[in-house]
Amino acid sequence: MSIVYIILGLFLLVVGGEFLVRSSVGLSFKLNLSKMVIGMTVVSFATSAPELLVSLQAAMDGSPAIALNNVIGSNIANIGLVLGITAIIVPIIVSKDFYKLNWPVMMVFSLFLFYFLKNDGFLTRIEGLSLFLGLILFLVILVKSTQEEEENDEVDDKLATVGYSKILFWLAIGGLALYFGSEFLVDGAKTLAKSAGVSEGVISITMIAIGTSVPELAASVIAAVKGEKAISLGNLIGSNIFNIASVLGLTSLVKDIPVTEPQILERDIFWMLGFAFMILPIVFMPKQFRLDRIKGLVLFLSYVAFIYLVAFK
Repeated sequence: MSIVYIILGLFLLVVGGEFLVRSSVGLSFKLNLSKMVIGMTVVSFATSAPELLVSLQAAMDGSPAIALNNVIGSNIANIGLVLGITAIIVPIIVSKDFYKLNWPVMMVFSLFLFYFLKNDGFLTRIEGLSLFLGLILFLVILVKSTQEEEENDEVDDKLATVGYSKILFWLAIGGLALYFGSEFLVDGAKTLAKSAGVSEGVISITMIAIGTSVPELAASVIAAVKGEKAISLGNLIGSNIFNIASVLGLTSLVKDIPVTEPQILERDIFWMLGFAFMILPIVFMPKQFRLDRIKGLVLFLSYVAFIYLVAFK
């Protein structure tokens, strides 16, 4: 029954996230925001909503390991699983902006998260607030450094013509689906962990993290098969930044997040830091600003090794 809860929860999170993105973008057009600003801010926040709801629900239910490893696992999966598989299917051309802003900011947020958790075993409200304010600063810099005329493929022009009634309907559907999806997913994960005799952290960093990455993976693979622009490395790194700064930052504002399982600091977060760091040399060697199939295979096999160590060691 716990597997059914998890599958149902993931399905509702996917549906809820899609409706929330549509309603948010539609409302943003009504407010006369540019596509560039909508893509960088509204879409990014909306696509982080499933992870945010799962972490909030887990923290409130007394399962902080799920809240933490949901984010840590998602950040690892974004690079090892999503980026790896997509690069195996079609080589990815990397923008030079990658190492000038996005990658350094991701590393800074990742290192700050490690320091905050290692310092006293908690992510406190003050620390969470500092992460979230850092995200706001990053977005301001990002918007100012991006040309207004640049296109953003994530923003659908058709949503500019949607009426307020449909926007509100989408918002209601998205909110309800996200709420019940997070309830089912967290309850299912806790039940499965007990019945399987493993920790909640193991379930969240493997099954839940992979599940919440499935929509992004599916979209990337479909685009790659069609020969379209498969994925933006900058968008994936941006997703990792949002996961740390908005998901954990906002969750800790509601309730301090303690480190309840030692492997979070002894193993899991080092894998997250390792995947974040290894992107830089992989992008530059041997062909600069290109992720080919060999590099994608390295990322994917590294992710398989991580899952094996978590599940069987």
